[in-house]
Amino acid sequence: MGPPRSKKRKPTFRRLLKTSDLKLENKMKNRQMKQQNADKKHRKEQKKLRQAVKDTVLSKPRPLETYRKTPEEEAEEEEFLESLPTDMMEEEDLQQMSHMAGKASFITRDLSACGPVHGAKKRRSEVVRSYEKVPRKMAKTEEKEVIHLLPIKDKTGIIPQRLERVITKPDEEEEEEEDATEQEQLYIEAELESSAPLSAEEMEELRVQKLSEAKLRIAGLSSAVISAPVTSIRRVKELRAMLMESDPCVAVTIRKLVMVSLMEIFKDIAPTYRIRPLTSEEKATKVKKETQQLREFEEGLLSQYKFYLEDLEQIIKDWKQQKKKRSQAVGLQSYSGLAEVAVRCLCELLLALPHFNFHNNIIVTLVPLMNDRAKKVSSMCCEAFRKLFQQDRVGGAALAAVRVISGLVKSLNYNVQPEVLRTLLSLRIKEVEMKKDIEDTAPKKKFMNNKERRKNLSRMQRKWKKAEEKLEKELLEADASENKEQKIKLHTDTLNIVFLIYFRILKKAQKSVLLPAVLEGLANFAHLINLEFFDDLLAVLQSLIQSGDLTNRESLHCIQTVFTILSGQGDVLTVDPLNFYSELYKMLPRLHAGAPNDDIMIVLRCVDAMLTRRRKQVTIQRAMAFIKRLSTLSVHTLPNASVGALAATRAAMHAFPKSDLLLDNEVQGSGFYLPEVDEPEHCNAQNTALWELHTLQRHYHPVVRRFAVHLCHGAQSEGSTALSVQLSRRSPLQLFNDYCVKDMTFNPPVSAPSTKKKDRFVAGATLLDAELQSRAHAILTASEEEAELDFSTAHSHTHCKDAVTHVDQHTH
Repeated sequence: MGPPRSKKRKPTFRRLLKTSDLKLENKMKNRQMKQQNADKKHRKEQKKLRQAVKDTVLSKPRPLETYRKTPEEEAEEEEFLESLPTDMMEEEDLQQMSHMAGKASFITRDLSACGPVHGAKKRRSEVVRSYEKVPRKMAKTEEKEVIHLLPIKDKTGIIPQRLERVITKPDEEEEEEEDATEQEQLYIEAELESSAPLSAEEMEELRVQKLSEAKLRIAGLSSAVISAPVTSIRRVKELRAMLMESDPCVAVTIRKLVMVSLMEIFKDIAPTYRIRPLTSEEKATKVKKETQQLREFEEGLLSQYKFYLEDLEQIIKDWKQQKKKRSQAVGLQSYSGLAEVAVRCLCELLLALPHFNFHNNIIVTLVPLMNDRAKKVSSMCCEAFRKLFQQDRVGGAALAAVRVISGLVKSLNYNVQPEVLRTLLSLRIKEVEMKKDIEDTAPKKKFMNNKERRKNLSRMQRKWKKAEEKLEKELLEADASENKEQKIKLHTDTLNIVFLIYFRILKKAQKSVLLPAVLEGLANFAHLINLEFFDDLLAVLQSLIQSGDLTNRESLHCIQTVFTILSGQGDVLTVDPLNFYSELYKMLPRLHAGAPNDDIMIVLRCVDAMLTRRRKQVTIQRAMAFIKRLSTLSVHTLPNASVGALAATRAAMHAFPKSDLLLDNEVQGSGFYLPEVDEPEHCNAQNTALWELHTLQRHYHPVVRRFAVHLCHGAQSEGSTALSVQLSRRSPLQLFNDYCVKDMTFNPPVSAPSTKKKDRFVAGATLLDAELQSRAHAILTASEEEAELDFSTAHSHTHCKDAVTHVDQHTH
């Protein structure tokens, strides 16, 4: 019988179509694994072969014993060899002799071994012999790709067709050799360049050439990232690598350009939301290709942004610690310029990306630099945080910044620059949660629960109620406005930290340079202080004013704080601020054109809070005393301050109509005006008049003249002396700012004084007596030695008498 017939059938075309993709994938993976194993084995064998060749080259074989023959012996040996009949030897003998000659022990020792012939083990010879067995070049298995073709059908059935194609790959050794040759070529070129000395002009040309090449590369990478950020995020890594530029002649410039370029790139490609890291479950789930691409872009962007911020922070740390890095490519003097650019980049990112990741890290890095000794760096950081506070509408970024500032002030034991605290004045806080509010103390309304609702409401009413609640939720979701409750909560937390800073300084560091900034901040946010702090704060402020250690501006800030509190929530307090009225009244004469003009702004705010808003708590004697002092103040201040003081006087005269007594020159009551008395109640201001207004009517500024004329006629709202709408509807502060003279220009421009020619005496028109005229002319033209005019003599007296009688006759 023949061999058994195989029961295995050939695969049909239909079965081939039903072959699963998973099976084909597994076959392809197995084939790839086998190919990888074969390549790995081939590389190992090639490595061993190269090592063996290297060892044999290093170890030079030499014979252990050498025999020196004399010239006579060599001649005899040559004669003997020539006399041998080689043509009579058989081929077998020649083969045997050659075989024996191949052995090392046939004539002498083994030339390729270091040990004796009779040694038990010849290690070196064995090692060489084992590697000699290895072929010089292994047969490399070729990687093939299988291509399935359409099957062929004949009488026997369907025959599947396929084609194998060899995948050509560059040889690894050839690539290594090419890389080595390229490196050697570059090294040779570098040595040639370093060996040849260059002149100053050549070095400058070389530097300009390198800078232009670097700029082109930076521009190309930046444009590629901005044009297609999702697919070109890897180019950011290439840009970051240029921050490690080691060429000393262009390192500083290139690093600055790269830092600014990366900052602009991140500002452009950063999304408008915060990137959240994916969980393990989200990473395991399958998503669309576009979603996966977006995830990879976000992950790459976040990592590169993090590394970029770390690089900027490291540059600043190196500058602060005065360290040399990057193989001394950048000197110590150049670190300050690099640090300034790094700080500027961080400030720009702080303002441009407050919603993005690592914003709090930027705040932590920049807040200590606000107190830096370098004026440029500290002013740059303070200005950045001012802008951040002004543009932050929700309050999250402002709260984070204020917390870090509070920690900095406390850690440095209040030894910080005043500008650090003045940045807090830019906070946009207008509404906070007040304790003991009327709504909180009021009885809360009881809402119906589910049972009561079912009892009191019908089925249709419950249905309508449910629909209304759903509609309200949808409207709130559709509304893009900020959550007001969340905003108020953030503002409340921020203000609590600010007041904590201020109260700590008032308690522990009253003689610190931070006191003016603290008083200014309290005056700015005094209307938001809770009632429970009012009594202690008023006592502290009063003690500060009475101590006499404060300047005019600090005292004015204390007074402003007190009256801001009393004009807001503090109106329910029964406090008589008479001492603060006296302090402001005493301080007004100290202000003049030589003092800082900005103090007048605080005075105008205080007068508005003390007189206009508290008109019911102020007596007429106190009001007239302040009106008199304000008119006196307007005489010796700058034009804009005079306009503001006259506008405040006008507002006080409207608030107190009985003060028109100051426009009359009649005395009212007993006593007389005492301008040197510092108590407004006892200076008898009703017995004086506003004579300063008549002087101000001849002022060089037209607006001051207009206000003076208007006040002299009783500050009427109608008539020829009434003010225009533009002047009457503006507050004193607005007028003060509108007519400011900081730029040394007047608004409106002041006209030049008119040049009038003086009247000159015409001959014959001065005296009617011809004799007297001739005598006066003779005396005036004569020299001092010849004649002197003496009116004591009788002769001159008679002439004068004749002249008088002559004039009388002429008149009659």
